[in-house]
Amino acid sequence: MNEILTAEHLNKYFHEPEDFQVLKDVSLSVKKGEFVSLIGKSGSGKSTLLYLLSTLDTDYEGTITINGTTVTGQTQNDLAKFRNENLGFVFQFHYLLPEFTVLQNVMMPARKLGKYGLREIEAKAIEKLKLMEMDAFAAKPSGKLSGGQQQRVAIARALINDPIIIMADEPTGNLDSLNAKIVFDIFDDLARNKGNTIITVTHDTDFARQADRIIELKDGRLLQ
Repeated sequence: MNEILTAEHLNKYFHEPEDFQVLKDVSLSVKKGEFVSLIGKSGSGKSTLLYLLSTLDTDYEGTITINGTTVTGQTQNDLAKFRNENLGFVFQFHYLLPEFTVLQNVMMPARKLGKYGLREIEAKAIEKLKLMEMDAFAAKPSGKLSGGQQQRVAIARALINDPIIIMADEPTGNLDSLNAKIVFDIFDDLARNKGNTIITVTHDTDFARQADRIIELKDGRLLQ
């Protein structure tokens, strides 16, 4: 497996209410098709690290390279385009628009990317929903789904632009154990059989333990 993401000597500071260094000389690499769990106690810096790796936070020292592209120092417009083409995001809360249908929610990132026509986007969205076993709900308003169903739709949405990396922040945080296992199995299948790289922050020790690798942070540093 080739390295798909590398981070070198990352340092991150918060300045409010006082100066505080939240990440301290963090270096890591992730391989293509690898399923990685970021763990650590609250305040360890794991979510901050994920937001740096995802290019959503650009205020840091160090260098991040994704799929051969150095994303550090790029403009916000260039990063937005890069994220939409290369990264998929799944959060603890699904962030679906409840008044829109499942299909419309899944199609949104592809419509924003503007790379495909509407019919092709719709076909791709149905394909991703089938992967999640949610295609039967395509015409249903997303606000009428259960929490577990909404999270599966959110994963389908994250996949619509065929990202090389899926980044997830506490994706099972609001789910019961059955739905948490479903989400894990989906991620595991995506990594093993579809070649997606999965990087997820989690407090769920059972979830983390089943990943290919655990990366643990403590007080802003990687534990070796």
